[in-house]
Amino acid sequence: MQYTIPHYYKQFRCIADKCPDTCCAGWQIMIDNRSLKKYSKVKGGFGNRLQNGIDWKAHAFLQQGGRCEFLNEDNLCDIYKECGANMLCRTCRNYPRHTEEFEGLREISLSLSCPEAARIILGEKEPVRFLTKEDSREETYEYFDFFLFTKLSDTRELIFQILQDRNLQMSVRMAIVAALAHDIQIRIDKNSLFEIDDILDRYRSDRMIPFFETALKSYSNREKERYKILQQMGAVLDELEVLRPEWQVLLKDIRNELYQNDMEHYLRSRAEFLSTFESLEVYSEQLMIFWCFTYFCGAVYDEEAESKIKLALFSTIFILELAMVCG
Repeated sequence: MQYTIPHYYKQFRCIADKCPDTCCAGWQIMIDNRSLKKYSKVKGGFGNRLQNGIDWKAHAFLQQGGRCEFLNEDNLCDIYKECGANMLCRTCRNYPRHTEEFEGLREISLSLSCPEAARIILGEKEPVRFLTKEDSREETYEYFDFFLFTKLSDTRELIFQILQDRNLQMSVRMAIVAALAHDIQIRIDKNSLFEIDDILDRYRSDRMIPFFETALKSYSNREKERYKILQQMGAVLDELEVLRPEWQVLLKDIRNELYQNDMEHYLRSRAEFLSTFESLEVYSEQLMIFWCFTYFCGAVYDEEAESKIKLALFSTIFILELAMVCG
């Protein structure tokens, strides 16, 4: 078995009550069977409280006001406090670590939904490196398209090279990656995976960069069109699952600030933001690398490679749009 992590992965340490948020509220925390067995055997007063604080049918902790039953007023876990770290269930022990599973491979990342993980990811100034180790464990999936996975991995490696080429503006890097994903998707849809190597060679060509730099110049004066597209993109956020009601209020206020005034107001705000946000290019790079590492090769299961890149582009662009107001 091979394990791959970003080089900053081991920097993460939960900061507990010092966190500006908490991962123990807003969603249902599922409990694995092994932890349920351990919880059922805890004795004494806390054992009674523990067993009464679990929905045994749903295999989840009960909640009070959207908060885990065992999250105390200091935003600390009473299970950890009373029984120690070994008694945390798998969900609580692993988060914000995220694992993507492939045959003979585990790719492990940190989740941006954790403020401390986000600080580490976005605070990294150097290009992300990926570290790999192996152990003696072996596994075989009954259905796993290893040939497709190999082509996706090769594509993602080139995507990383493009996104981390700091001689190029981030807009150029993102445009090249978007076009590459589109061309790869066509070959996947046609079941012409043997053509992917030729596509990758084409995008490695020195001629590709000036082509995209020239093409993007034609978009430099289309701010009105960009503004309308962003308005439409913002509406997509209304369709997402809401963990906390205050998010809807915040999102409405942000979108009103960005898009409900005239376009000139938006352009002034954006110009001011771009002039003061010195790390914009690095932030964009780290966000794109995060999304592509975490999700792109998952296309081996649904054959939707281009949609993974569209998710990365949308998420990166709109996080930075939100930062214009919240940053």
